[in-house]
Amino acid sequence: MNSIAIITALAEPVRLEALRMLWDGREHCVCELMQALGASQSRMSRHMAALKTAGLVADRRDAQWVRYRRAPDLPQAVATLIDAALALPAVQQRHAA
Repeated sequence: MNSIAIITALAEPVRLEALRMLWDGREHCVCELMQALGASQSRMSRHMAALKTAGLVADRRDAQWVRYRRAPDLPQAVATLIDAALALPAVQQRHAA
């Protein structure tokens, strides 16, 4: 795993909120993420590609949609880092961006 790609992925508020949704352990359709985060399909796809490249999420195609979930074999140190980022209040996340 590339630590720069992970930190970069976590630094973007939309990606962090997408991870927050995926951190429930379930699989989510990109359409759910788009609706919840107010992002277009192309924008959401770019964000999810960054998360996938960083090794934070896994995906599978389901007809015309793609479903995402938390990467199953995430190293504990990376999961702890994401837990810490998700624990920050949303106000702090917006000011950090």
